[in-house]
Amino acid sequence: MTGVNSASGWVGEDDTSFGVYVHVPFCRHRCDYCAFATYTDRDHLMEEYASACVIEIERAIEREGLVPATSVFVGGGTPSRLPGDLLAMVLEAIPRADRAEVTVECNPEDVTAALLDTYRSAGVTRISLGVQSTVRHVLEGLGRHHGPPHVEHAASLVAAGGFDSWNMDLMIGGAGERNEDWQRTLVDVLGLREPPPHISAYALTVEPGTPLAQDADRHPDDDDQADRYEETDRVLEDAGYSWEEISNWARPGHTCRHNQLYWMQGNYRGIGSAAHSHRAGRRWWNVRTPDRFVALVEADSEHVTAGEEVLDPAQRRFEALALALRTSAGVPDEALPDSSDLEGLVERVNGRAVLTVRGRLVANAVTARLVDPWDGA
Repeated sequence: MTGVNSASGWVGEDDTSFGVYVHVPFCRHRCDYCAFATYTDRDHLMEEYASACVIEIERAIEREGLVPATSVFVGGGTPSRLPGDLLAMVLEAIPRADRAEVTVECNPEDVTAALLDTYRSAGVTRISLGVQSTVRHVLEGLGRHHGPPHVEHAASLVAAGGFDSWNMDLMIGGAGERNEDWQRTLVDVLGLREPPPHISAYALTVEPGTPLAQDADRHPDDDDQADRYEETDRVLEDAGYSWEEISNWARPGHTCRHNQLYWMQGNYRGIGSAAHSHRAGRRWWNVRTPDRFVALVEADSEHVTAGEEVLDPAQRRFEALALALRTSAGVPDEALPDSSDLEGLVERVNGRAVLTVRGRLVANAVTARLVDPWDGA
């Protein structure tokens, strides 16, 4: 999947795959750590919004020559908040390559056999469950409204649902979470009758402007999060998972192709309000609110774009290195020259510099040490 720029020889852009991201901005409740473009008071727009997404797709096919997607990812917000037939209508409008990976994010409390049947009939191949924790007081501290029974029920339905793969999202460092709570979550997830073949475990971050940001007593402790991350990597490795990116682990054959597209600086088209797109170093993003998005589409506005940025070749090369460093593929040795301050943070494997577990905890600091081996080539 990794492309090579013929002018400079740098490895980065994925030139063989193309992704489509669909943003669903509707939520039943807004978690107080969330800074995404999501809304709890716009459900009345669901039908209009889904229709507007279909129109945006049709126009992208006509005006941009939208190619068949090798991966589609529906995120949010809460995609499972949207009625299944509306989501299916959007998915069916997207041109897809043979055996395309199609992922939909779901909250555990929304999962039913009927909903999964609708998804599967629409070509969905992968489900991602937003579990975060299996400990009730941690879930309450995160503002989540499901409980352990929801998780077990949803997991059993998804595992039996005939999908190619599925994922669980977990979150490290919720308010009131103790080490034993995180250990309980890992035990519960891996102890399911059919554990998820892909697991994402993200450290809770404090985003400016969120209610969590205003409550310092509930901010996560960096050292606690680091300890739990190291334990997560150890437990998952022992259970047969391999890390593929700082916050993602998969069993053989269950890596997420859409995630890999992002990490390889590939091209993708965003559909819906606040959705981001990328093509050959140009990024652009749609207007943020669903109301404005629907109005612009219905007015036959040629563009629903709110802004854009264009990376020059040097910026693209550095970004390719920074993204690759986050993955198990690492970067070419010469992109991270040997130095004493990298001791214990990087290991050298077959001509590549790869982050150790400790290195992943301070990945931003290691990224600052990157040099462009193709500068001036």
